[in-house]
Amino acid sequence: MAKAIMEFIGAFFLVFTIGMTVIEPGAGNLAPLAIGSVLMVMIFAGGHLSGGHYNPAVSLAVYVRGKLALNDLIAYMVAQFIAAAVAAGLVLFLKGFPALTPAAWQIVPALIAEFLFAFALCFVVLNVATAKGTSGNSFYGLAIGFTVLAGAFAVGAISGGAFNPAVALGITLMGLTGWANIWIYLVANFAGGAVAGLAFRALNPDDV
Repeated sequence: MAKAIMEFIGAFFLVFTIGMTVIEPGAGNLAPLAIGSVLMVMIFAGGHLSGGHYNPAVSLAVYVRGKLALNDLIAYMVAQFIAAAVAAGLVLFLKGFPALTPAAWQIVPALIAEFLFAFALCFVVLNVATAKGTSGNSFYGLAIGFTVLAGAFAVGAISGGAFNPAVALGITLMGLTGWANIWIYLVANFAGGAVAGLAFRALNPDDV
């Protein structure tokens, strides 16, 4: 239960920060800094409890890699998605339920962008937070947070820069993107997580 609660807390603050910094008045072009930073600090805060996933794609990658039980995978995903919905509702309340124009993405570029950085994020997580060779390191939260920061700056204008199915739910509920787009995130992000898990196993056959 404690692990799922930690996943709820981390996912909540991630989605909450996204909404508060992206919806005007927000942080403008500096939003990715706040988003990457809150992910980093929440990972440092909860990594020892749950692994600090806060992302269903990351949880899937860790499961494929062999470091997460199926029952934990399900509990984590439920907690992450519920947290995203709660955070979205609170953001809308605090922002005064603004009338937003949902972003529309070109499907193929958005799929590619979301897949690549979901893969990068999950691959980094697996290598800095679950690998024997980096066990006990002090930089894992920074590496993971900066991956999201870099991805948001790099492809945010192409896909919105979610890299996380729970974030996708949150930004959809907030009206930042349309419901017609949510499948792009779900497909690309879960595929990125699964491929990252398989890539880790292939590259680290002695660490599975």
